[in-house]
Amino acid sequence: MARIAVIGAGAGAMAAAARLAVAGHRVVVCEREATYGGALGRFEREGFGFDTGPALLHLPAVYRDLFVKTGREPLESVLTLTQVDPASRHVFPDGTAVSLPNASRGGVLAALDGALGAGAGERWSDFLGRARDAWDATRRPLLEEPLWAEWQVLGRDPYPAVRRRGLFGRGKGPTTATLAEVARRELSDPRLIALLESHATAYGFDPRAVPASAAVLPYMEQTFGTWYPAGGMRALADAVHARCLERGVEFRFGVPVERIVVADGRAAGVVTADGEVTEAEYVVAGVTPRALAGLVPGGAPWEASDAPAGPPPGAAPARMTVALALRGARPDGAAHRTVVHTDDRAAELAAVFGGGGAPVAPTVTVLRPDDPATRPDDAHEAVTLTATVAAPGPGGLSADGAEMLAERMTERAEAAVPGLRERLLWREVLPPTGEALLPGPALAGGGGRFLHPANRTRIPGLYAVGGWSHPGGGPAHAGMSGAIVAGLIVNGDDWHGST
Repeated sequence: MARIAVIGAGAGAMAAAARLAVAGHRVVVCEREATYGGALGRFEREGFGFDTGPALLHLPAVYRDLFVKTGREPLESVLTLTQVDPASRHVFPDGTAVSLPNASRGGVLAALDGALGAGAGERWSDFLGRARDAWDATRRPLLEEPLWAEWQVLGRDPYPAVRRRGLFGRGKGPTTATLAEVARRELSDPRLIALLESHATAYGFDPRAVPASAAVLPYMEQTFGTWYPAGGMRALADAVHARCLERGVEFRFGVPVERIVVADGRAAGVVTADGEVTEAEYVVAGVTPRALAGLVPGGAPWEASDAPAGPPPGAAPARMTVALALRGARPDGAAHRTVVHTDDRAAELAAVFGGGGAPVAPTVTVLRPDDPATRPDDAHEAVTLTATVAAPGPGGLSADGAEMLAERMTERAEAAVPGLRERLLWREVLPPTGEALLPGPALAGGGGRFLHPANRTRIPGLYAVGGWSHPGGGPAHAGMSGAIVAGLIVNGDDWHGST
């Protein structure tokens, strides 16, 4: 039995902690905040409840596997998961709206043909077929295995070359196009392009710069489904935390770690802000690469040749959240998620990724869960608005700037919630901070710029976990990060992943 110190209590860190405890190790988690969950936060006021981070779950198999591997009680015995249907509704600038069924490729094809015109569904379906090729080529190295020592090979984009007309037909080998270029060439319809690019921007990716392999994002969602846990995504964090406690994991909240102890060349424990030393044979750090570099002697815990550095600091945009408390019951048949697309896509991309300020009319995701846990009674409704925005400066987003952006988002949301203004009781603005930056999932291509630092570090016994390390951000990817770190510690650094 080894002593293991875990820094942070995010989803990935807790997933690793539960697996390590079941393997017989003594695990202590030090969390600087007063609670667990990391990005899976919740805001509550006057009987209303709102998710403040990711609001839907994709690839629920990741957490089903966690609960199977850490005990006999399956995930569904402690958490009610419901497939969201339709998976999403999209409202485009020309007034066109389309509802996409959950995990039904044929249903999506028919819906797109019906709303956007004959042929739209087939173009989207053909695109997803090529996205499947990219998924099949990268699923294991980007989700289930530790980052390869030869990670540079993942810098090649696995998305198949676009089909060309003429004598030469389809090109050979993978494409080097960006997602935006592929969208223009293969989808042509601006509404289909907006549909595709909204999947990228929701994860904080600029479609003009991200490789075409980002096509796996809509493929993953439409293939494996979109799920909502009763009680919101915070309920998933509650379930994982409870599983950790059941397996004997010790949590220390309000305890920042100031330094990682390195003795005889390997990690040997942590020192907290109160000066307490927790000795450990292994240290698992669920913090950003920059924060981890400040905790170890010598700075960066990765050798430049051993792992990609990931996107440059400050490049990730942020998530703006607005909580709306409404009088009146949620209408029957209301879509759980509606994406109201911007009127000016070019201006939005320039504002979010080019430092051009807040767009006049950002793309807004409107979340209307049919969940009693989100409202004081059935005569009220809780609605959450989110938008991807430019990362705030050192001083954060000003109060006036946040309120102005929230007003624009509310205006956009009226396309999804008719009569919104008349029903509004109050609005709470949750502006982005440094903690609201979006780490995207790892993607192949782009020369490796969209990979994340490896879970193994240059310091033996020190591992990185969570959305800022391999395989990247999002609840499912963070859960896989926990599985990989636990596998490396239990099986040794030569472990190659699940089989």
